[in-house]
Amino acid sequence: MAEVEPEFFTSDPDPEHPGWFHWQLRDPECYNSFLGPMIMRRGGDGMSDNIARIRMFPERQHRNLGDVVHGGTMMGFIDCALFAAMRVLEIGPSGFAVTLELQTHFIGAARLYEPLEAQVEIARETGRFLFLRGLVVQGDDRENMASYTAIVKKAPPQKTASQSPSSQ
Repeated sequence: MAEVEPEFFTSDPDPEHPGWFHWQLRDPECYNSFLGPMIMRRGGDGMSDNIARIRMFPERQHRNLGDVVHGGTMMGFIDCALFAAMRVLEIGPSGFAVTLELQTHFIGAARLYEPLEAQVEIARETGRFLFLRGLVVQGDDRENMASYTAIVKKAPPQKTASQSPSSQ
């Protein structure tokens, strides 16, 4: 059975960040759009190709009362990064996958107006589940802002139009 992924996202090369790709939701009214533009890549800068790297650019609307990135923004970013990582690491369709568990440990206060990078690694993959782990880092020295583990239930296979019961 051929799997198809509905085009919920665009992922074209980013001309401002060579080697990176846009990760943008096509529907501007979905939650993911609140996080703003994101870019993604596989490995690079001395990192292994089994690491997906997703960046967001925190702005004023992402802050808490202490003028640092709100924890909810950070968790939302991590959650979205899991699905971008599925695309980067070529795991399969991510649009209908579901986060079952996300454990986050906040380690530092992330700064506004400085890119945040989620580094996502597959700890294990089974037929229906992904076990992921990673860090959120910031700055040239990749200061650790958070660590996390997650379980994602993969999307059920989507049938092509030629495989649907009505076409047989």
